[in-house]
Amino acid sequence: MTGVERMGLSTRPGNWVTNVQRFVRPREVAEGQCELCSASIAADHRHLVEPAKRRLLCVCRACATLLGNRDDNRYREVPEHARRLENFCLTDAEWDAFSIPIGLAFFVHSTPDRRIVAFYPGPAGPTESLLDMQAWATLVANNPFLAELEPDIEALLVNRVHGACEHYLAPIDRCYALVGLIRTKWRGLSGGDEAWKAIDGFFAGLREQRACAGAYRHG
Repeated sequence: MTGVERMGLSTRPGNWVTNVQRFVRPREVAEGQCELCSASIAADHRHLVEPAKRRLLCVCRACATLLGNRDDNRYREVPEHARRLENFCLTDAEWDAFSIPIGLAFFVHSTPDRRIVAFYPGPAGPTESLLDMQAWATLVANNPFLAELEPDIEALLVNRVHGACEHYLAPIDRCYALVGLIRTKWRGLSGGDEAWKAIDGFFAGLREQRACAGAYRHG
């Protein structure tokens, strides 16, 4: 049993990790093909989630429109915009109740798991934290809109590193972009200057809404 498992945590990411690297490829090589119809796509393409397989797919706009909103929900279209939550209610004590070992995490309603799941990013990829459901219920009671999170495609993203206190409703691809960023930039035990500059830049982009002005660009 690993140290992480002894803490009551799981490194079970499903198939998501196989998608992480695509979010940090240089923009000039991020262009490719739609994973459903093989049409050419650019760096600012759309994404679909296939919940049953926990897959995040790079797709052309036509496939996103045609397949992303069908009644069968085989695929779900990832939203284009993140939104900062200016009046979010989360005290230090309430955050501590989640027992997440770092100050970064995202919470998403997983259709396959039929529950809210919490992940935090690290150098090995996303790690699932066993979520205290009473702590989540308290958070929802204080922020009722969380009960309406779009399953599989929208997450509550929390940033509390280095004294920050930021909360976002974020498309799931942004959350995994952050995971990929940390996975590729992190060095040693502390991460190194390059990793922390990249993390700071990621959230600076969200704060300034540059990252929210259209479809997500890899890189």
